[in-house]
Amino acid sequence: MSQMPQLSACPSCEEPLESGDRFCGACGYDLSAVPVRPQDNPTITMNGSVPAQGAPAGAYPEPPSVPPAGAPWPASGAGAPPLPGAPPAEGVRFDRPPQAEGHAAPPGGHAPQSEGYPAQSEAYQAQQPDEYLLQAPDPRVSADPAAQAAGAGGKVCVACRAGRVDDDGYCENCGHAQPRERDHMEQESGPVAAVSDRGLRHHRNEDAFAIGSTALPDGSPASVAIVCDGVSSATRPDDASMAASKAASETLLDALPRGTHPQQAMHDAIIAASRAVNSLAAEPATAREHALHQNAPACTIVGAVVTSGLLIVGWVGDSRAYWVPIDRSAPPARLTEDDSWAAQMVAAGLMSEAEAYADERAHAITGWLGADAYELEPHTAAFKPDRPGVVVVCTDGLWNYAEAADEMARVVPLDAAAQPLHSARVLVGHALDGGGHDNVTVALVPFPAVSQGAGSA
Repeated sequence: MSQMPQLSACPSCEEPLESGDRFCGACGYDLSAVPVRPQDNPTITMNGSVPAQGAPAGAYPEPPSVPPAGAPWPASGAGAPPLPGAPPAEGVRFDRPPQAEGHAAPPGGHAPQSEGYPAQSEAYQAQQPDEYLLQAPDPRVSADPAAQAAGAGGKVCVACRAGRVDDDGYCENCGHAQPRERDHMEQESGPVAAVSDRGLRHHRNEDAFAIGSTALPDGSPASVAIVCDGVSSATRPDDASMAASKAASETLLDALPRGTHPQQAMHDAIIAASRAVNSLAAEPATAREHALHQNAPACTIVGAVVTSGLLIVGWVGDSRAYWVPIDRSAPPARLTEDDSWAAQMVAAGLMSEAEAYADERAHAITGWLGADAYELEPHTAAFKPDRPGVVVVCTDGLWNYAEAADEMARVVPLDAAAQPLHSARVLVGHALDGGGHDNVTVALVPFPAVSQGAGSA
């Protein structure tokens, strides 16, 4: 039985081998197909010439002598004979047996060996593979995997730009998790704008928002903003926040043009949002994801309706609304009261606000939207500001880094009423710079309401 060449590493993947291995344990390469190592291992010189096979080490062919003065140099074209010991011309295959004299070269341009190379033994030729494993790419196949994925209607990986993204959101080529659509969202609707970001610690964005502009029956403008924060300890918190924000905004944008008072419309919108979240509990997707001791889908909600002279806010949970006047010499204000353990401690006089919010139980909410919530009590409040300003509607992912009203006023840009989208980005950036421990969502609504199209460009 012929003995296989002893290799220290796989020729295909360079995985270390052990004595007697017939196949590579890493890639499965057939080690019996590895050609026998030639007897010599010539060193290529600067001029590219190599010693003839069988010559002793260090024996190199003499360079061609310089022709006498006036004599022409030897031709170097295609028809010139090769120099003794010179390597084969570019494109010549030397992994085939030499052609017998009088036989034409096979198709593909494989020329017979030159006389400078001694004939190789039949045993050596028999051990050569018919084809090398690393072949040239097939020109009939597109060389751009991204184009293939796009042509098939799939998404292309943002990391390697070569693999197709599977239905689970991972690249089939490099395994990189792809950013979800909700990881960062921005929207501008007339004078209202909102930005939401996953933050730096959470694996998904469980916040959601909805904004819009409409007109009251008298033709005056009205702006709407809804922000919801999914309860992370519940099932499908991202779906809960999305369902609530959509239901509440649709209810408001439908009721306001029909003449419903904005405060009543806000109350009805929170009820509609609660029903939308409750309906998620009965869906099969909730049953599949539901774990022991885990609550039904749940979220908080806060919203604002701004007209030409009236400001309405509504909420359940610990998402907040702030009033920041354009004239910063006037005092800002927080417009909502949290449904939280900390707020209850402060209201009962058991702790100061600083002590309560420093406690690890501070963000435990006592009110939320969801099938297992206590009796729903939507909070609404109406204000009539005497000066222009901007309403900041946000989740705790922002106000954790600007809790007091004066702190929020300091981080809101001075041109927030004129550039709400830019200002919302600045506020999200402030939270991310502070650590981004939670999802961050903020909507900015200028007061008084201006007609659609009068917002920032």
